[in-house]
Amino acid sequence: MVEANLGAQTMTIHVKFFASLKEQMGCDGASVEIGEVASAADVWLSASGGQPMPPNTLVAINMEYVDPNQAVQDGDEVAFFPPVTGG
Repeated sequence: MVEANLGAQTMTIHVKFFASLKEQMGCDGASVEIGEVASAADVWLSASGGQPMPPNTLVAINMEYVDPNQAVQDGDEVAFFPPVTGG
């Protein structure tokens, strides 16, 4: 007999922080377990311990820039970059 897993599934997401975000978080990345339906913004909240994402943070999933509301999938790499300024 096979038992169905009725509990919520979780995903493992690999997180990277760059530049000043790396300094702010005190590490360059981590792996987080997150619920089955999640966005890159949800990953930020989980990885940052609930800190709000700084305004204009750039987000990439698997090395492609995306909107923070983009859904993530199990095994994705989500990278966060501070806003780029120049002159």
